[in-house]
Amino acid sequence: MHPLVKLAKDTVELYIREGKIREVREEELTPELKQRAGVFVCLKIAGTLRGCIGTFQPEEPTIVHETVRNAISAATCDPRFTCVRTDELDAIEYTVDVLTPPEPIKDRSELDPRRYGVIVQAGGRRGLLLPDLDGVDTVDFQISIAMQKAGIPPGAPVSLFRFEVKRYQ
Repeated sequence: MHPLVKLAKDTVELYIREGKIREVREEELTPELKQRAGVFVCLKIAGTLRGCIGTFQPEEPTIVHETVRNAISAATCDPRFTCVRTDELDAIEYTVDVLTPPEPIKDRSELDPRRYGVIVQAGGRRGLLLPDLDGVDTVDFQISIAMQKAGIPPGAPVSLFRFEVKRYQ
């Protein structure tokens, strides 16, 4: 199990069982993990999404801190789901995605839903969709889901950004 996946799992279990936030120890911080990046933590049970929260721009001092924060949020703050229960912990599968910085693109031709995630923006509204998701096979579908998540009406003009992820499972 990759260290970030183990970190997400340990963080959620400690928080749900004991209400404690996992401390980040200096020895956990390899040079790669000392960097700053956006991180998404997704929880699934039997292949079905149970929570997914993340940041596309870093808000914490390191990837490890970002993972701890977003793991707790995925388990307790995803508005689509109730908080994770103790009896669910053994069944949860974890995914941690570390994002590259978003880059603006000129048009849809610069996207590939398998390789790139997308951020759509219109005014103050922004929606994000991670890359390489089951059932998301076209650029148009990827953009439409991101727009729907942001509450941007279909056909509205949007600015597009793309990013890549390192996915750990």
